[in-house]
Amino acid sequence: MTVAISALMASEQENDKFVNSEIRYQTDSANLWEIAKAYFKSERKAAAPKMPIPLEPITAQQLKENHDSLYRLGHSTLLMRLNGQLILTDPVFSDRASPVQWAGPKRFHDSPISIADLPTIDAVIISHDHYDHLDKAAIKALKEKVNVFITPLKVGQRLIEWGVPKNKVIELDWWQKTQVEGITIVATPSQHFSGRGLLDRNHTLWASWVIKSNDRSIFFSGDTGYFSGFKEIGERYGPFDVTLMETGAYNVLWKDIHMMPEETMQAHRDLKGHYLLPIHNGTFDLALHDWYEPFERIIKLGEEYNVPILTPTFGQEVNLTLAETDDHSLEKTGVELLDDNDTLHTQHWWKLFIIAN
Repeated sequence: MTVAISALMASEQENDKFVNSEIRYQTDSANLWEIAKAYFKSERKAAAPKMPIPLEPITAQQLKENHDSLYRLGHSTLLMRLNGQLILTDPVFSDRASPVQWAGPKRFHDSPISIADLPTIDAVIISHDHYDHLDKAAIKALKEKVNVFITPLKVGQRLIEWGVPKNKVIELDWWQKTQVEGITIVATPSQHFSGRGLLDRNHTLWASWVIKSNDRSIFFSGDTGYFSGFKEIGERYGPFDVTLMETGAYNVLWKDIHMMPEETMQAHRDLKGHYLLPIHNGTFDLALHDWYEPFERIIKLGEEYNVPILTPTFGQEVNLTLAETDDHSLEKTGVELLDDNDTLHTQHWWKLFIIAN
């Protein structure tokens, strides 16, 4: 498996720490005070769902089918099948996105498939090392089932320290790419930061990802603020059949590192995306908005800009063969949810919870 070097500008470092290309994100005491005040004054009504989130269990048999598809397992964890290869992004299966399992953000729902039930995974792609994207317990449980782990620079070293064989780890800088059984995977820039403790901030790189087969082109944002890099990625690798875009855990106080929904839509358009599937929502409480607000806001923006939005229930198959059309046929697929004789399409499954409130 080879790594291709690009002539485009790679990531930069200052004082042995990675930095963003357009901003220098810092959290000083004044910024932390503003964030603390915002949390104290928060008057949201629905930090977490008040009833179980709809879930469609995934079976190993489903994953043996041949057509291209993807499944949302939670937060930014997605399982996709392209050219018969299984690719898993940011695998988080633990109950909490935290250094410990007795405190920290707790899952709203189970994963629609357990690690034990997963077949062999051809590639795991990791965007960065924050706890809601890099789950140590999951990596240790997956290491025998995964052929290759693809990470930004120095994130792979964490995996090796956790017992993943070195020959299963590929680290990429921005604009570097690798091949997995005919699928091209490119590390592209994002605007974020990294670290898992008090003393390791920005010691590892963060990235977004381009995933291209002969028939499909998919973009996975990881975590990011809005920046001009989306236009560059779109020019170089677009258009995209589907963009998997961060839409959640946002706030104007930290918009430099987590896009607001309006910026998510602009990034999707910069990327020349067709379908937009919002991620980074619906699994953990990581911000000050109601848990379902990201869905509501991105759906309205989709209507405004005529962009088809995909919001499958967790575990529901998104059949990518339908993405070959130019209409909104994929957006309209799915089963229906029934609640007190009211029928809601799965594209708006969270509205059951708004009604309940």
